[in-house]
Amino acid sequence: MPLVRQSHRHHRRHSQKHREGEREKDSAPTEQGYHCKSHRSPSQRVQFILRTKEDEQHVPHHLFSELDEICVKEGRDAEWKETARWLKFEEDVEDGGERWSKPYVGTLSLHSLSELRSCISNGSVLLDICANSIEEIADMILAQQEQSTEFDEHMRAQVREVLLRKHHHQNEKTTNLLPAVCSFADVSKRQSDLHLLYKPAQTITPCPSPTAAEAKDGVNPESRAMDLSKAELHFMKKIPTGAEASNVLVGELDFLHQPIVAFVRLSPAVLLSGMTEVPIPTRFLFVLLGPEGKAHQYHEIGRSMATIMTDEVFRDVAYKAKNGADLVAGIDEFLDQVTVLPPGEWDPSVRIEPPKNVPSQEKRKTPGALDDGASHSTLEKHCGPELQRTGRLFGGLTLDVKRKAPWFWSDFRDGLSLQCLASFLFLYCACMSPVITFGGLLGEATNGHISAMESLLGASMAGVVYCLFAGQPLTILGSTGPVLVFEKILYKFCKEYALSYLSLRACIGLWTAFLCIVLVATDASCLVCYVTRFTEEAFASLICIIFIYEALEKLSHRDTYPVHMHSKLDFLTSYYCKCEAPTHPSNETLRFWASNKINVSGIAWENLTVTECRYLRGEFQGPACGRDGPYTPDVFLWCCILFFATFALSGFLKKFKTSRYFPTRVRSTVSDFAVFLTIVVMVLLDFVAGIPSPKLQVPHAFKPTRDDRGWFINPIGPNPWWTVLAALVPALLCTILIFMDQQISAVIVNRKEHKLKKGCGYHLDLFVVAVMLGVCSVMGLPWFVAATVLSITHVNSLKVESDCSAPGEQPKFLGIREQRVTGLLIFVLMGCSVFFTSVLKFIPMPVLYGVFLYMGVSSLRGIQFFDRLKLFWMPAKHQPDFIYLRHVPLRKVHLFTVIQLTCLVLLWTIKVSRAAIIFPMMVLALVFARKAMDFCFSKRELSFLDDLMPERKKKLDDARNEAGEEEEVRLAGSSGLDISVGL
Repeated sequence: MPLVRQSHRHHRRHSQKHREGEREKDSAPTEQGYHCKSHRSPSQRVQFILRTKEDEQHVPHHLFSELDEICVKEGRDAEWKETARWLKFEEDVEDGGERWSKPYVGTLSLHSLSELRSCISNGSVLLDICANSIEEIADMILAQQEQSTEFDEHMRAQVREVLLRKHHHQNEKTTNLLPAVCSFADVSKRQSDLHLLYKPAQTITPCPSPTAAEAKDGVNPESRAMDLSKAELHFMKKIPTGAEASNVLVGELDFLHQPIVAFVRLSPAVLLSGMTEVPIPTRFLFVLLGPEGKAHQYHEIGRSMATIMTDEVFRDVAYKAKNGADLVAGIDEFLDQVTVLPPGEWDPSVRIEPPKNVPSQEKRKTPGALDDGASHSTLEKHCGPELQRTGRLFGGLTLDVKRKAPWFWSDFRDGLSLQCLASFLFLYCACMSPVITFGGLLGEATNGHISAMESLLGASMAGVVYCLFAGQPLTILGSTGPVLVFEKILYKFCKEYALSYLSLRACIGLWTAFLCIVLVATDASCLVCYVTRFTEEAFASLICIIFIYEALEKLSHRDTYPVHMHSKLDFLTSYYCKCEAPTHPSNETLRFWASNKINVSGIAWENLTVTECRYLRGEFQGPACGRDGPYTPDVFLWCCILFFATFALSGFLKKFKTSRYFPTRVRSTVSDFAVFLTIVVMVLLDFVAGIPSPKLQVPHAFKPTRDDRGWFINPIGPNPWWTVLAALVPALLCTILIFMDQQISAVIVNRKEHKLKKGCGYHLDLFVVAVMLGVCSVMGLPWFVAATVLSITHVNSLKVESDCSAPGEQPKFLGIREQRVTGLLIFVLMGCSVFFTSVLKFIPMPVLYGVFLYMGVSSLRGIQFFDRLKLFWMPAKHQPDFIYLRHVPLRKVHLFTVIQLTCLVLLWTIKVSRAAIIFPMMVLALVFARKAMDFCFSKRELSFLDDLMPERKKKLDDARNEAGEEEEVRLAGSSGLDISVGL
């Protein structure tokens, strides 16, 4: 006996609009032979349906599907019980009936899909009916059923009574004294008007605003928040705004002899009393009631209906379908996309975890999408509007200003969020230490002409101006190693030839600023389009490795707090270290004693402290003495503990967002403030331990380090006039350094996978850096340019993900919170740091080194070079499914990696050698090295190995190519032979 019988009655049209639509459909010209459906594939028919014009009642919305089941036997008073729900993935009521299952990917049998197709083909399909209550809908459904001896008026009344029975939802408590059937509007008045609990449902528009819906139903926001249970409120947050419901009702009735099947689409959507778990309007109903003995079969058909309604393509078809044939075409297209798992190779009882990323379904909707991006034979370059040469003087700069000006005020409004506060607190601590450290190293290299105070002031000034006026305020300015090398060489040159270091440096800085402005005027930033992923990743990898190396190298310095190696525990009582007068004082020590009138014989050397002994040029003697002083117990070990604990805790708290514990808001907040919380915890731990670990040293007074210099430097000063012209030569080298550092960091920040919406401004960025470079040169301050690792960390700390995600669905990456507030606050507070020394002095340096390690390691994630590097030690069967491994031979992948690794090693060697001054030239040489690789690799291979497209987009293009090839084969076959498959 077939599951359903053919219904020969058709419902009366309830809408003039529907009759007009039918006439339009009948009189519309055929498109691409649509009149002959047998020669069209299901996907083509669906694409035709989706291209039809839509009115306000047929605009697709997000759907929430709910499966309710009933079993009426021997006249027992049964009720509808919610057994499953779908927002995107399936959730079932567990057998105990007390909780929902974890969301999982619903697995359907081909038999149940075939039965569902038969139900839609042979059952009643009621489209665009206007009804205000479940009573009216039940009457319309029953009006479609034929009068027969097996289905008389008495049985019709029984079925109607079953359809109107109460619905018990999972979130309702069994101890609830109120009736289970009550609308959302009724529940809000339960305390004052109990007789309104059975008020008829209200008709509402398909996508009402919350205010309009509340006003129409007599609900105010206070009552809504008060009456919804905690579980309902939490689940409502997961449902997108404007979503509608699809109710699936299945069950077995002992008095039925033939199944009753109906698919209903309401127009407009209606808020039905107690029908749905959450108060959203119902758009679709699917009813399947049949004889007893087939409960499992009905359940599987209901699951199939609810699952297919959550499919993006079929959902759109359901909204735009004109008749049952369109719905059948939608099911056929769905079946074309189904993947079958062999029964003997997997366990059907295993629930499949929701995937992290779900591919786009656009290729199923639009025929043109199948052919987009069909070729990967050409490389994608940075050829956006920001990098188009204008041919006019300062043309690129003008366009950058016009592009960024409309976003200027929103850059400040968008910064008013808790995430920005967390990013600011984290990066302030991360930026302070390298600036002060760089200033200290610069002070040692220049004999105090430029030191920590100048470094703080320069970073603050340049950072504030950059964050206010630059085209990409997400970039963080910092100091670089090559600049330090250049400063050392320049100071040594000036000292040898008796020239004024600060004056000559000011000339070089002004020439460099002028040359950078010339580059801006001539749109030289357009050359960035030649910087591909090959160059980006080599440069970024080098900077990340430098961060990691310097963090470990600074930790390993044991000169300040030496460790007693190979000590004997049994001799601890005999170890000592005391101060004594030097047995053979040097001439410098003798002059010091004489100039300070120190009587050596009158000093009790053994009673001096470590500081006093060092000041008086004494010597440390004893088995517990190191080279520069006594061994310091516990300090180095404690520094190691702080260092690695900071790194581990930062990583743990950052990943806390994906933890299974605590509510989403708590996890997100902890994740945003991960590094700041880590620093606070480590500072408190260090304070409680009381071990004298090295602390952050901040200048106490706002004044130049040396008394013989001021805040403004004369570019000529005591130097000969020709030094102004001679400064042009080193300025050329500095210009290359500034340009490459700035633009490569900007390219990394502006990657397409970051989904930036406000555009970028390469020309404007370089112009602001050039202006501030000139100002810092005149003031005798260090030069600052884009810092790669700090900028990447800044961008990563401002990632925005979707708040409203279905249960089981991973939050979607929406982009970066583009704003100017975090960078501005970082550098303003950095300038004020001289006033916070009483607080900053408690921050241990090992904690900041641990933050450096965390930033370096976290910035390495997402760099394709390291993914390819791991392939050398990975067997083929364990290699990840990277898109380039599908299309490029493994030996070519390894060759590409070896070339990139060689360039990286060469850059590192130059960076740490005396030839570090030519480092910018070597970075520039990477572009030419990459160009030479065109002779070793084909354009197609390079398009997969060296581009800026995200991995996911690449896979989508690959899927489109395969789908396009399949469609071509299908079209070729259908033109000569028509093959139909009946399910």
